[in-house]
Amino acid sequence: MLKFIARRLISYAVMLFIAISGVYFLASSFLDPRSNYMAMRPRPPEASINASLNYAGINDHVPLIERYWTWLQNVVLHWNWGYSPLGESVNGEVWHRALVSVQLVLTATLLSIVIGVALGVFTATRKYSIFDRTMNLVSSFFLVIPTFVLALLVVLIYLWLSKTTGARWFAVTGIGDGGPLSYIQHLTLPTLVLTLVGYYGFHLTQRTYLLDNVGADYVRTARSKGIPQTVAIRRHALRTSMIPTAYGIAFTIAGMVTGTVFVEQIFAIHGAGLYFIETLSKNDINGAVAVAFLGGVATCAGLLLADIFVAFLDPRIRVS
Repeated sequence: MLKFIARRLISYAVMLFIAISGVYFLASSFLDPRSNYMAMRPRPPEASINASLNYAGINDHVPLIERYWTWLQNVVLHWNWGYSPLGESVNGEVWHRALVSVQLVLTATLLSIVIGVALGVFTATRKYSIFDRTMNLVSSFFLVIPTFVLALLVVLIYLWLSKTTGARWFAVTGIGDGGPLSYIQHLTLPTLVLTLVGYYGFHLTQRTYLLDNVGADYVRTARSKGIPQTVAIRRHALRTSMIPTAYGIAFTIAGMVTGTVFVEQIFAIHGAGLYFIETLSKNDINGAVAVAFLGGVATCAGLLLADIFVAFLDPRIRVS
């Protein structure tokens, strides 16, 4: 197993390096930091603009490959992800924003997985029952409703309830002052929104995968030996159906860092998703690449966890 994990780590590290290098070249090709200064009135002197861009390592007058090599050396040797066009440290912004995003969606992601998989298993074993049809309808509703619409709806319902009852249990902006109670008050509503937009995927896919495996030969063989249906499903069908779900979870983890733009915007939470939008609007090459790196790390970490989980479920992988 250790050799298996080591091989996976090496392959993911190589893929991440290639992907982030590609993002750097794309960002350098499409973003124009010089335009930030050209739009200023009065316009700064050309020498001042070049000095600022040189300081950030994003001067378009310098060959791209030379800029990339300098950037790569700073990242590898000093863990310095560079500066924005206005001289702000990317390190000082992106890691703080990433921590905020992780705090925001970690609970929501875990709840989405647990609720979604549990519902998928429960409804699959009660196929076409009233509960199954009802939950499929509810999940389909959350599937089609846009995230920002759901977030606004949750806020409006909460404000109406607060006005009606005269009680304010939660906050609708910010992430709190760091205390446990403040943390719960500020993150309950955005966590609810992210859970509602995340669980339905696990519910519907787990139900489909499990139904595909319930009628498989190995499950029928287990039933023919006298094993109860619930035991046969739990020991055999569920193990197999969890394999594709595990990889679906892996790609969902990337959303923990960069996929909460609308929720962060509506609830005024300054996380990595909102920071990514700001980097694009400000032509911040280094900031955009740093956020892409966070998303890549989250994806690779999720894939590694999925590989370990699948190896646990499938003995053939452990043997190979």
